[in-house]
Amino acid sequence: MGGSLGQRCLAEFVGTYVLVVCIAGGVVFTDRSTGGALGVDLVASLALGLGVLGAIYAFGDLSGAYFNPAITVGGWLAGRLPGRDAVAYILAQLGGAITAAGFVAGVAYGNAAMFAGAQHSAIASQGYAGNGSPYSVAMGSVFLFEVALTFVLVFVVLLSTRRDASAKNLAPVGIALTLAMTNLIGIPIDGASVNPARSFGPALVAAIWPGSRWAIQQDWIFWFAPIVGGILAALLERALRTAPTG
Repeated sequence: MGGSLGQRCLAEFVGTYVLVVCIAGGVVFTDRSTGGALGVDLVASLALGLGVLGAIYAFGDLSGAYFNPAITVGGWLAGRLPGRDAVAYILAQLGGAITAAGFVAGVAYGNAAMFAGAQHSAIASQGYAGNGSPYSVAMGSVFLFEVALTFVLVFVVLLSTRRDASAKNLAPVGIALTLAMTNLIGIPIDGASVNPARSFGPALVAAIWPGSRWAIQQDWIFWFAPIVGGILAALLERALRTAPTG
């Protein structure tokens, strides 16, 4: 990583902005009448994977391309990021996610049906059964899913970006494909978070609409579960480290 902390935080802001625009825009802007729910899931997951792939290649050498508080916590526990930098990164990631959600809402405002869909989904935010949420999976199952899939994502990030990784230059491809996979599996379950910033930005912006406040009320689980998954991944990565030779 290079550059000042301010430059690295700006990279995290922009990278997270790209991530949230791709996934939230992929859901909100895609016409369900043409491809149905499966078509929306495919478009959103593909847009997310491609967008994140480009952002990692663009910002990886500058900030490490975390774009996710769960990955940031994992990186801190793995000894790759000082605590002060981790806090600054997370604040930048939240700013990028909020800005992206506002952008998606602003574009959707130009079409009545699209805007209604954005409100209904809380700008493609996440949720579990009850409290006005459009999702029907119980809270416990959502928690388990978010822990398990965030664990997979953070574990792939930490192992593929090790200094001694044999295919380190291809790490962005593996990370982007893993993230796309989590969304292909998870969008029908809870909207697929695996990233507290990705959930918080849309939920916060959508809270301006009374019928969409379920998202911010349920957002706690999309902080707690992904960070638990990130911690578990960091602990396993440390356990798998090999002792230096020579």
